[in-house]
Amino acid sequence: MKRAVFRFLGMNPRIATVALHDVAMAALSFELALQLRYVLYGAPQPWGFLWPGTVLFALVCAVVFWRMGLYRGIWHYASLNDLVAILRAVTVAVAVFLPLLFVLNRLDAYPRVALPLNWAILILLLTVPRFLYRAIKDGNLAAAFRRENPDRVPVLLVGAGNAAEAFLREMARSRQSPYRVVGIVDDRPGRIGRELRGIRVLGGIADVADVLAQLVRRGLRPHRMILAGEFSGATVRRLVDIAEAQGLPLGRVPQLTDFRGGDIEVRKVDVEDLLGRPQNVLDRDAMARLVAGRRVLVTGAGGTIGAELCRQVAAFAPAHLTLFDNGEYNLYAIDLDLDAHAAHVPRTALLGDVRDRERLAQCFAAARPDLVFHAAAFKHVPLSEANPVETVLTNVIGTRNVAYACRAAATETMVLISTDKAVHSSSVMGASKRVAELVCQAVNTSGAPTRCVTVRFGNVLGSTGSVIPRFEQQLRAGGPLTVTHADATRYFMTVREAVELVLQASALPSEAADSIYVLDMGDPVRIQDLARQMIRLSGHRPDVDIAIEFTGLRPGEKLHETLFHEAEDLRSSPVPGIRIGQSRGIDYELLAARLDRLEAACRACRTAEVLDTLAELVPEAHLQISADIRAAVNGAG
Repeated sequence: MKRAVFRFLGMNPRIATVALHDVAMAALSFELALQLRYVLYGAPQPWGFLWPGTVLFALVCAVVFWRMGLYRGIWHYASLNDLVAILRAVTVAVAVFLPLLFVLNRLDAYPRVALPLNWAILILLLTVPRFLYRAIKDGNLAAAFRRENPDRVPVLLVGAGNAAEAFLREMARSRQSPYRVVGIVDDRPGRIGRELRGIRVLGGIADVADVLAQLVRRGLRPHRMILAGEFSGATVRRLVDIAEAQGLPLGRVPQLTDFRGGDIEVRKVDVEDLLGRPQNVLDRDAMARLVAGRRVLVTGAGGTIGAELCRQVAAFAPAHLTLFDNGEYNLYAIDLDLDAHAAHVPRTALLGDVRDRERLAQCFAAARPDLVFHAAAFKHVPLSEANPVETVLTNVIGTRNVAYACRAAATETMVLISTDKAVHSSSVMGASKRVAELVCQAVNTSGAPTRCVTVRFGNVLGSTGSVIPRFEQQLRAGGPLTVTHADATRYFMTVREAVELVLQASALPSEAADSIYVLDMGDPVRIQDLARQMIRLSGHRPDVDIAIEFTGLRPGEKLHETLFHEAEDLRSSPVPGIRIGQSRGIDYELLAARLDRLEAACRACRTAEVLDTLAELVPEAHLQISADIRAAVNGAG
């Protein structure tokens, strides 16, 4: 009801609440000053005996405090700036009040010494609640009493939360700080019009252009915009466009751990910020129960996904972690990383190829894993088109070998990392990953002790061979940025988020044998738009400083990817961000016979037979494979 009244009057409910508090404190301070003076004088008076003066003082304070912006301070971030503002406002209020009271009653019955008492008491009544509120919120008052220091480069801060307050606080603590915040924008209505460490929240994020114009009129044009907090990808992309239109660089406040001796360096906005979305709430207890105290093996441990899996698994204290990879340097790199950050976790690094069944059996016998994450795969679409036999050997036969090794070692759970390219496959890589999914589904129906979990998602930002590193390399070379098609779209996810959701999906209760866990990738992103945003983030103008060239779709590539087939019965899971699809499976014996034929054709390098068998196993991809891949093979032969 109170909020509705305030909104009807056009007032911010939070500001109005603070205003009521301050006016009440003004009236109380007037009465306390009078009572204290008369008690000390030995002539106590009844409360309210000079009530016209009380009312007048409260009204004067209401007007003065409003005009001087005292109500705009955010109590959670009360600081010395707020104390200085209170001192000024109370001094002005007392100075205005005294002549008015003289006109009203010639200061009759008002002792002169009550004036300084009133001044001191009111400052106390206004300051203590603010700093007490902050002390309760933060647990101490240390941050509130650090001195502010004017900065040099004027900036506009986007966000008025903890990150913004920490940034302002750290700048005040360091005389070498190069920035001066001239304004803040924030989308929370309760923050607009208020102040954070003396800096006013001038509007919402949608009002950035108007706020910038207002600052320019006041001679406070910012030299850059700085993000303080977490924002959706759509918001960051909009801010990039606004920043470019205004000729302002866009940056991010440092992480709290980046503050070193007062050296505050604004970070650049990463491509992850452009594609970001709200973080899903994960059941970390379930993830810990999945891993803690168990023996874990990761294939492809040196790859982008595999390495992140190793890091996150190590954080949940497994009994033993086995790293398996056929790349010597990649295996060395992740082993070295874990030695630096998870040295307490017992681990073994094993060189080997998932296509070598005997080596896998040997490694599994030594590792005795309870949980296996199968991340080893060939994933580069054009290379897979040109090398179909090698791709099938790794992605299909390798997956079968791992599944068989899990069965032989009585591994409890095997997790297959799959891809959106397995849906409506138009490439060898996609079709081979779809067959890998079929392998896991078939194992689930074979009566084996191993539970196979398939997790499917799209492109991982920054992974080897992906579009982001290629764009970054092209930007360093001065362009152009090459895009296959003007309308091409892809799903993107950060490697950290992908692996967290893989662990979360693996920890979910068992589903039907043909279930596939599909990670929610948000909305697909147009590659052309991503290229343009990356050019802007680098400080250049698309099509002016850096060109964009359209090269045409490469063999096996699709214009748009999809995460699930229409025939898959998709439903939600207990965890936001993960959906479950009932995929089309295949009889275990029938699949085994075809896989034997497929492996024999691969070992004998009979490419045409490999493609025919692959098309039989993935009939919905047959036409694309027949048309595209055969042409590539014939050209190579």
